[in-house]
Amino acid sequence: MANALLTAVLASALVTSASAAHAAAPRSEFPAEVYGGAWQAGHVQGIAVDEKKGFMYFSFTNLLVKTDLSGKPVGSVTGFTGHLGDLDFNRQDRRVYGSLEYKDAQAFYIAIFDVDRITSLGMDAETSDVVTAVYLKEVVDDYSADMNGDGVFDGNVANTPDHRYGCSGIDGVAFGPEFGKRHGKQKLTVAYGVYSNTARQDNDHQVLLQYDITKWRKYERPLTQSAPHTSGPAKVDGKYFVRTGNTRYGVQNLEYDGHTGKWLMAVYKGAKPQFPNYSMFTVDGATRPVRGPIEGQPQPEQGDLLTLAPEGLHHEASGVRGWESSGEYGLASLDDGRFYLVDAGTVTEDGVTKQTAHSRLHRWTGSTPTPFERLP
Repeated sequence: MANALLTAVLASALVTSASAAHAAAPRSEFPAEVYGGAWQAGHVQGIAVDEKKGFMYFSFTNLLVKTDLSGKPVGSVTGFTGHLGDLDFNRQDRRVYGSLEYKDAQAFYIAIFDVDRITSLGMDAETSDVVTAVYLKEVVDDYSADMNGDGVFDGNVANTPDHRYGCSGIDGVAFGPEFGKRHGKQKLTVAYGVYSNTARQDNDHQVLLQYDITKWRKYERPLTQSAPHTSGPAKVDGKYFVRTGNTRYGVQNLEYDGHTGKWLMAVYKGAKPQFPNYSMFTVDGATRPVRGPIEGQPQPEQGDLLTLAPEGLHHEASGVRGWESSGEYGLASLDDGRFYLVDAGTVTEDGVTKQTAHSRLHRWTGSTPTPFERLP
């Protein structure tokens, strides 16, 4: 009887162990590369990963592509007349969120994709009922700010004193805890695009907005690009400033890494000679923001300031820290020390130039000058 009981216990343990191993398997079975395909669209802007179901999402500026982890296209959403930027997957509601700009209309949105309904190629962004949008008033106010008081909005140009903080709209988006709270409530963080302008001094910060999206359903509206709606939150839940030096279009890809508790900001390098012009910056999410002066503003202004993490390269003259790394075309953390970084490219098929994306698996090493090592 005792032997039979022992045998049963061992058998049960083996089954439990095998089940646990099977459940954990997807965490280690990510391929070394996922090809996003070749598309007649804009260049790749960002990616999002659904780890549980095994899908990857690619933003190609005016096209969203859904693939499985073998790179096989599963579906796509077309017809965007604005700029679709960085993406992130929200594990709580299992939808993909992305930045969406209509600069001529002075309208900036978070586009929300019901990705389980993306099941075929060529689904229309307006008529297929897979996309909703939430209007971001704070971004519109800063983008359209008449900074020189001449009563004229100068439009989508960098060579102007207009656009508060140099705001050109939005790009990077990511989910993570409230700044200063490692295990705080999950919020959506949205990074400003920032015009490259070496002649002004008020554009040397990355600007990050945080939103509690738990009640955003009431703001969501279908995408109507010919008549942009203005349904969205009146206020932000947090507005933060990180002094990095001016960059070309701000944070292209923003990502929170649950493994280290850090926020990663991948950018197109800036051009101001007094700054090191790194291509990536990190912020420790557990470090509390500090209230202080936002340097370089035409009128003295206070804001919530974030400090760059004390790691990577250090430029003593400016105090800026950062890295030389890719990630500006796509960056996604698997929250276990591994990341997908995207390389953009082009191919010519039948005389037509198409944009490509290769999402490649890397490991965070923290080494300088490049903190990532590609995995085989």
